[in-house]
Amino acid sequence: MIIAACTMVLRLPGNGSLKGKRSVVKSIVARLHQEFNLSVAEVGAQDVWQEAVIGMVCVSSDRDYAHGLLERAVQWVMLNRPDVEVLDYSIEWC
Repeated sequence: MIIAACTMVLRLPGNGSLKGKRSVVKSIVARLHQEFNLSVAEVGAQDVWQEAVIGMVCVSSDRDYAHGLLERAVQWVMLNRPDVEVLDYSIEWC
């Protein structure tokens, strides 16, 4: 069994409140879960208006598949969410 975890740091440049941030983050979390069947949550920077840290986890029997799935999820955010900027991401194996 392979467990892959991805942490993605986002910048939310036009955001001016925690309420606005919550709206953007909830939307991204829901879409990543729907599109890629990942477990997704905001895992850091909860009190910072213009930054979010999103965690995604995948369980698979194939390491390459798990890595590719998380890479595709990050690419999806880059392509489909022009309102956010992906500052950094990392993929780890558990």
